[in-house]
Amino acid sequence: MTDHWLLTPQFFEQPEPALAGVVPDGALINGPHVLADRSVDSLAQVHRPIARFTTETLATGARPISVAGDCCASIPVLAGVQAAGINPVLVWVDAHGDFNTPEISASGFLGGMPLAMIVGRGPQGLCETVGLSPLNEDRVWLIDGRDLDPRERDAIDASALRRTGMAGLATLSLDAPVHFHLDIDVLDAVDAPGTNYPVANGPSLAETIAASRSFAAKNTIVAISISGWTGALDTDGRTKDACAAVLDAIIG
Repeated sequence: MTDHWLLTPQFFEQPEPALAGVVPDGALINGPHVLADRSVDSLAQVHRPIARFTTETLATGARPISVAGDCCASIPVLAGVQAAGINPVLVWVDAHGDFNTPEISASGFLGGMPLAMIVGRGPQGLCETVGLSPLNEDRVWLIDGRDLDPRERDAIDASALRRTGMAGLATLSLDAPVHFHLDIDVLDAVDAPGTNYPVANGPSLAETIAASRSFAAKNTIVAISISGWTGALDTDGRTKDACAAVLDAIIG
C-alpha cells in the first residue's frame, strides 16, 4: 500500500518541530500555524487541512498518515475518512482515555476530551468544523487506556466502548476498515519518557511493536494518526526512536 504523509508540527497552538523526526522526506507540511489560543476557530486552521489531506489521499487509493502533537488532531483524520465514504472502526491506542467532558474533567484540559467528542459527548465545535459525524461508541476500541480520572472511568464503564490491552490488540480481527490512532504515551514511561504525560505500568516497546505488527497483518488500516512526543523532553531521542519503531510496525 502507498502511504502519503502529513506532518502538523505543533501541539495545539505551540510549535513542535521535533515531530519531523519520524516523517519521510517529501511529506506534506501543515504549519506550524500561528494561533492565538485553543478555541474552535483557531484550531480549525490546523484541522481543516488535515481533513482535506485525508479525503484527497484516500481518493487516490493511498493511505493517509497524519503526525501531530496532540490527540485532537485525530478528529479531522476521522472526518476525512468519513468524507471519503468509509465508515471505520476507530482503534484508539493511548495510556489515557481522552473521554472527559467539561462537566467531568478535573483539569479542563482539551487534550483529555477528543475521544468523547468523537462519539458525540461534550462540545462538538471541533467536530463540526471538519464535518465529523459522531461515531457509534461500539465502533471504538480503547487499547490500554489505564490512566483515567475517576469520573472519566465511570463514563467509560457506562459507555459502549470496547476495551482491551496490548495483548488483546495483537489478536484483534475486525470486519471493517480501521482508523488506527496511536498516542506514543501508551508505552511504559521507561521506554517513552519524552511525553507531556508519561504513564508507568504500560506495555514495553517490544510488546507494542509485536502487537501492532500482528494487528496490522489481520486488519485493513485505511488511515493512521499519531500523537507524538515533546521535543524538549526527549533529551536522548529515545522516545522519537520508539515512536518510529511502532509506526514502522503498524505500516508493515
